Amino acid sequence: MSISFIKMHGAGNDFVVLDAREEALDLPVAAVRAIADRRTGVGCDQLVIMEPDAEGADVFMRILNADGSESGACGNATRCVAALLAEETGERRVSIRTISGLLGAEILGPGLVEVDMGAPKLEWGEIPLSGPADTLHLNLSLGPVADPAACSMGNPHATFFVDDFLLPIENIGPLLEKHKMFPERANIGFAKIENPQRMRLRVWERGAGLTLACGSGACAAVVNAQRRGLTSGPVSVVMDGGELLISWAGGEHDHVMMRGPAVTAFSGVLPELA
Repeated sequence: MSISFIKMHGAGNDFVVLDAREEALDLPVAAVRAIADRRTGVGCDQLVIMEPDAEGADVFMRILNADGSESGACGNATRCVAALLAEETGERRVSIRTISGLLGAEILGPGLVEVDMGAPKLEWGEIPLSGPADTLHLNLSLGPVADPAACSMGNPHATFFVDDFLLPIENIGPLLEKHKMFPERANIGFAKIENPQRMRLRVWERGAGLTLACGSGACAAVVNAQRRGLTSGPVSVVMDGGELLISWAGGEHDHVMMRGPAVTAFSGVLPELA
């Protein structure tokens, strides 16, 4: 069958959004990879499928990485789906469930969405790590980077704090993503603190590689930076594809708020998928 899609992005982190609320989709891994392929498919970092939610949220959002693996959270995709739902319903506030939990979103203006990303998980078993560890200072190094902090924002993140981006991220990113310390793999962030309210960030995403932006990675970077006393208050996180504003009060039960763009690029119809 042919399937309609919408191509969207949040700060350059791009998605192919499919609507399976009326008719279920069961895409094999090969089909996900084919759609995500930037040379022979539509091209995306993640494939996002909107499904009905049995527990009362406006939608269940399934997130599939470009390699076909499933992700628990994606902040940029959440803003994009929130924008679609708000356009449909005319409501400013929507609720979106993922396999990692329920997220609330609010439309602040045209193409501007704020998402409540929930409270970060800071204990080693929650992230998860392969064994007990100080999540504020992991005993992990590779090449020019060392001493990351880790947390979960619905998926595992490790943040390295760096002085510059003259780093072989394409080489060390895959090795760190699959390090034995991370039994479910991890998103690896490289953050340069410019001042207490501003950082530059690049993220190697598990299952997607080096992306122009990572919403949950930006949240994790701010959480980890604030835990170390490097940032305070709302922080502008500047990535290759754009900028997000992240707020976290600093307590383990305090929710992380993420504000940023949601943009529709184009729509189309996929050919029949095997």
